[in-house]
Amino acid sequence: FIKKDIYPCLKDIISTYKKGTDFSIYMDTDGLIHAGSGLDQVTWMDVRVGDWVATPRHGKPVEINALWYNALCTMDMLQAKFGDNDDSYRQLASLVKASFNKRFWNENTGCLYDVVDEDDDTIRPNQIYAVSLPFSLLPEEQEKAVVALVEKELFVGCGLRSLAPDHPDYHGIYCGALAKRDAAYHQGTAWGFLLGGFFSAYMKVNHHSSSAAENAVHMLEPVRKHLTDSGCIGSISEIFDGDAPHNPRGCYAQAWSVGEVLRCYCEDILPYL
Repeated sequence: FIKKDIYPCLKDIISTYKKGTDFSIYMDTDGLIHAGSGLDQVTWMDVRVGDWVATPRHGKPVEINALWYNALCTMDMLQAKFGDNDDSYRQLASLVKASFNKRFWNENTGCLYDVVDEDDDTIRPNQIYAVSLPFSLLPEEQEKAVVALVEKELFVGCGLRSLAPDHPDYHGIYCGALAKRDAAYHQGTAWGFLLGGFFSAYMKVNHHSSSAAENAVHMLEPVRKHLTDSGCIGSISEIFDGDAPHNPRGCYAQAWSVGEVLRCYCEDILPYL
């Protein structure tokens, strides 16, 4: 089924990224994916009000390029399985990995830039996907550094902050008129769905040990409490205040918050308890 119905579509998708498409989305000569310009908001941090772009991430976003590398590695795996004898995906993946390591590691912060070319060194959670995804981009010590920093600066129990609290644009409370909420949405507000990538990365850098799994369960205790004490009973909210007590906000029963917590728990934690 995959070979007949899915694989040809995947080839087209990869080809189109390489050639380029709308909204300044294209593969650069270094193999990395560029996205966005002007008033475009093309990543999940997509707030725009009129001509005001809250989080302009124009250039090469870290999570997009981590996903691009994993897509290329997956295509190489599929072409080998289907006997295509096409090493172009492997060659391009090697270029992407080399370029990623050259451009994204920030020695000053000990973690990854959020966006490069228009270098953005703000501490955001998007870098966790460079660690959590199946095909590794970074040396193990750098992976550990990313997870440690994200835990220290962004982890708040029921989610990850979208921006570190010491940044001048940090907004710790999501409330008020729409413009005020939009200013906080990706500038400090914590997101439940990001726990999936965080715990997958946490377990990975700790080699899926039983002690790491036990600690992860302890770290998930605020989510367990949230399921019974606040928001929509039995579900997980979309977002939470970046500031304590991290009150639930936004959609009170969010599919990707629920889905990602379930996925990381079932795939990366439960089997190792």
